[in-house]
Amino acid sequence: MTMQSALPSHPVTDTAEGVVRGAFALLNPFRRSYRTQWGATHEELRRTLPGDDVLPEVRWSSTHAIDISAPPDQVWPWIVQIGQGRGGFYSYALLENLFGCRITNADEIIPELQTLAVGDEIRMHPSDAMPVFRVLQVTPPTTLLLANRPDHDAKTDSALGVTWLFQLEPSGPASTRLITRWRMFYTADSMRSRLAVGPVLIEPIDFVMETKMLQGIKERAEHRKTQLEDEPVAPEQNKAHPKWQLPITP
Repeated sequence: MTMQSALPSHPVTDTAEGVVRGAFALLNPFRRSYRTQWGATHEELRRTLPGDDVLPEVRWSSTHAIDISAPPDQVWPWIVQIGQGRGGFYSYALLENLFGCRITNADEIIPELQTLAVGDEIRMHPSDAMPVFRVLQVTPPTTLLLANRPDHDAKTDSALGVTWLFQLEPSGPASTRLITRWRMFYTADSMRSRLAVGPVLIEPIDFVMETKMLQGIKERAEHRKTQLEDEPVAPEQNKAHPKWQLPITP
C-alpha cells in the first residue's frame, strides 16, 4: 500500500528546463564554484561529514544543501527509497531515460522500499555503465552514505571511487536541513577520463540533476506534511457515552 500524493506533473516542461539549465552550466565553466557549493553555508562546506574518510583524496567534490519545511522523519522516507528500479531520483527523469536509465520518479512513499542495510545495492542505471553504489552507512533518519569504492581496472590501469552522502539535520521544530556531498576520485589522467568522470562534463551535469533532486525531495516532503496536517483527526476511543446513550436503570 502506498501513501497517495497529488503532486502536479509537468514532464515536458521539466525536461525543457533541464536542457536549458544543462546547456547553461556546460557553457559557463567559471560558475563552477557556485555550482559545487549551491545552497551550502561556509560552515557546511568546511565541515567534516560522514564518508569524507572513505576517499581522503579526491579530484573534485560538491556540497549542496536545501531547507525543507518538514521534520527529518518525514523527509527520510523519500531519501531511503531512491535508486533506479526503486523510487527514482526526483530529478529530470525524461533526460535520464534518454540515456537508458529507465527511471520512474515516485510521488508517494513506498513501504516496501523503506528499509536499507549496509551492503545493499543502489543503481543509477540498469547496466554497469554508471557507478553501482553500495550502502556504506544508514542511520535513520539522519544519514545515508552510498559508495562506489575504488576498484582497479587492469585494462586501463586506473581506479575510480565515488561517495554520495545524504545528511539530514533538524533546523527547527518541524524543519530539516538536507545536505548532500558528492566526492570523486580517479587515477587515470587521459582526456577521455577527464571527460568521462572529471569536472569538465560530469560536474555541471551533477549540479543540474542533483539540485533538481533536492527540490524534488523538498516538494514531496512538504506536500506530504501538508496532507498529514489536513487529515481529519480520528475521534478518541473509549470516550464516556453522552447521557442520552447511557442505559436506563430502574
